[in-house]
Amino acid sequence: MRIEIQSRGFDLTDGLREHTERRLNFALSWAVHDVSKISVRLQDLNGPRGGEDKRCRVQVVFPGARDVVIEDTEADLYVAIDRAVDRAERSVARRLGKRHEHRRDTFRSAAPEACSDSGSAFDREP
Repeated sequence: MRIEIQSRGFDLTDGLREHTERRLNFALSWAVHDVSKISVRLQDLNGPRGGEDKRCRVQVVFPGARDVVIEDTEADLYVAIDRAVDRAERSVARRLGKRHEHRRDTFRSAAPEACSDSGSAFDREP
């Protein structure tokens, strides 16, 4: 799982980068085999004017499927990161749960049809 972090409107500090990577690894390490890349964009929308203007955008890329994109805007960038990562984790869990349920249902529905069409030697009378 590759993590890319970019910032706009301010310099990305080592502490901010480490916090973001630590939160992502904690939240999504269980999905490492299903996720190809995570892209994070951190942005200060209003610059020095203040207010709820720190945005965190998390994009989780799945090979062969639509991406999960989550955005959160808060006054504190660390809070925006935490909330966006938490929401991304729930969305990824839902997405992967649906994919795995679909695979299981497809296998279950295909198996009985294949057996009933071919018949069995045990079903016939001698």
